[in-house]
Amino acid sequence: MVDYSTLPQHSILCVDMKSFYASCSAVMLGLDPLNCYLAVVGDVDRTGSVVLAASPKMKTEFGIKTGSRMFEIPNDPRIHVVEPKMGTYLRISTEITRLFHRYVPKEAIHTYSVDESFLKVDGALPLWGDAYTIAKKIKDEIEREFQLPCAVGIGPNLLLAKLCLDLEAKKKGIAEWKYEDVERKLWPLSPLSEMWGIGRRMQKNLNGMGIFTVGQLANYSLEKLEAKFGVMGNQLYYHAWGVDLSDIGAPIMEGQISFGKSQILLRDYKEEKEIKHVILEMCEEVARRARSHRKAGRTVSFGVGYSQDEFGGGFHRSRTVEEPTNITMDLYRICLQLFKENYSGKTVRQISIALSNIVDDKEMQLTLFDPNRWKKRELGYTVDSLRRKFGPKSLLRAVSYTEAGTAVYRSKLLGGHKA
Repeated sequence: MVDYSTLPQHSILCVDMKSFYASCSAVMLGLDPLNCYLAVVGDVDRTGSVVLAASPKMKTEFGIKTGSRMFEIPNDPRIHVVEPKMGTYLRISTEITRLFHRYVPKEAIHTYSVDESFLKVDGALPLWGDAYTIAKKIKDEIEREFQLPCAVGIGPNLLLAKLCLDLEAKKKGIAEWKYEDVERKLWPLSPLSEMWGIGRRMQKNLNGMGIFTVGQLANYSLEKLEAKFGVMGNQLYYHAWGVDLSDIGAPIMEGQISFGKSQILLRDYKEEKEIKHVILEMCEEVARRARSHRKAGRTVSFGVGYSQDEFGGGFHRSRTVEEPTNITMDLYRICLQLFKENYSGKTVRQISIALSNIVDDKEMQLTLFDPNRWKKRELGYTVDSLRRKFGPKSLLRAVSYTEAGTAVYRSKLLGGHKA
């Protein structure tokens, strides 16, 4: 049993823009986002292109949603199929954040993603009214100024605000949860993957323990959960009770546990040589992301997804090394080892690479077997500096100019999609 009287009682808003990309594109075409049929796809010239966003009516009437393929979209004259305008989406997202500044200072805003933000409105209550009133004012202003629909979840902490948004506010527009609502509104939730923070793999593990609802998770033995899942078990238990002590003002980097990149390839890759070219490009990007924060990692994770023509499947493996690294060729060497050990020769359509077990990149253990290791690290920082100054295409590896390379094409994209 959790004593809620001892927990923080904040007023947190979780604001989510409904089908943001699709809604923005609809408004640009003079359409009503809630009543039109519109899908945003990565490339209209490729029938296998992924649907990045779909308007609410596309989801409910045609079953087209994010992750669907363009060839699944029916040939219906009412349907608009458009390419993304990432630059415009980001500008609109920035302007919506400016609107939030009318109500709270920047320290009270956490941008969770391009279409979702948390606002801590405790200090604004005397000025604007209670949390529900502030939520309604923000919702109305966004709809009036941008013609974009949104939903707002309200809770005493970040977790309950997010759960309220996902499980109730997206249907009602605005909803509010308090601690006393947890048992009635959260505990019946099943399957567990609908709970924010629980993926399908964790759901499978919990199901194997006889846990199928959030209520069963909340009433399971904390000691047993910690014994099986460690710190994650503690978090699962308290999240099931609606407890979240994280602070909205905490720096994002404090929660940075990995740097990664996942890429759905533009075509099927069948030749090992071509697959290795893409792996090298991706290792370069993952290493750059780590270096940009002056971080290094000890664990490299590598995953491959096979083509649907091969009936799907794939593998995901990790390897931990003694010395933390952010050197591109270190990551590449480890990924090649994992690739050689696990690749079955099938056609590849997706690759993912991540660097975790993160530490500050402040020192390096030199070794007689690699006396130039520190030079390799400094070379990485020098290359990053040149790319920041002259652009991402100013310095690329030779593999990027082969037929298999994707870096040149992706350098023209914004957020992985057309600007």
